[in-house]
Amino acid sequence: MPKVGMQPIRRSQLIKATLQAVDQVGLADASIAYIARLAGVSNGIISHYFKDKNGLLEATMRHLMQALNLAVRERRAALPDDSARAHLRAIIEGNFDSSQVNGPAMKTWLAFWASSMHQLSLRRLQRVNDQRLYSNLCSQFRRTLPVPEARQAARGLAALIDGLWLRGALTGETFDTQHAAKIACDYLDLQLGINTP
Repeated sequence: MPKVGMQPIRRSQLIKATLQAVDQVGLADASIAYIARLAGVSNGIISHYFKDKNGLLEATMRHLMQALNLAVRERRAALPDDSARAHLRAIIEGNFDSSQVNGPAMKTWLAFWASSMHQLSLRRLQRVNDQRLYSNLCSQFRRTLPVPEARQAARGLAALIDGLWLRGALTGETFDTQHAAKIACDYLDLQLGINTP
């Protein structure tokens, strides 16, 4: 019988091992046996907690999405003012948080996006993530722009954030998150009609 309280520890251990495995060998070669070996557990433990590799990938992505939500929330909670611009900048910066742009996270996001085109549960998770970003952006843009313009600005900024992130992930070099955030913030200011030097 498993020890009381072990489930969250084991799940966390296996998610960390999945991130490590995808970083080391890619999703295709990150077998359950390989992940179990990295975690120091038996293959059966993964089946017990996650059913299969797709279940483990889904749990790993939920972990990364929670880290993303936390990064954005913390930045928004620490804002010195409550302006739409400040909230939008916090959303941009949260999307380029270190929890999202380290090697294991970036490789896992890329593997997830590719897998989401073929796995219904992962596709649903991706849609939730996309909708959350768009909704948060649109909500802030609506504070200063008419609804049609707010929606358009939110779509554009979401695409820019994703595109900058993707380009940063694919360079194979250190991701210059400050430069990426500046490009996104320049677009933001353009949409809000703010002239910045």
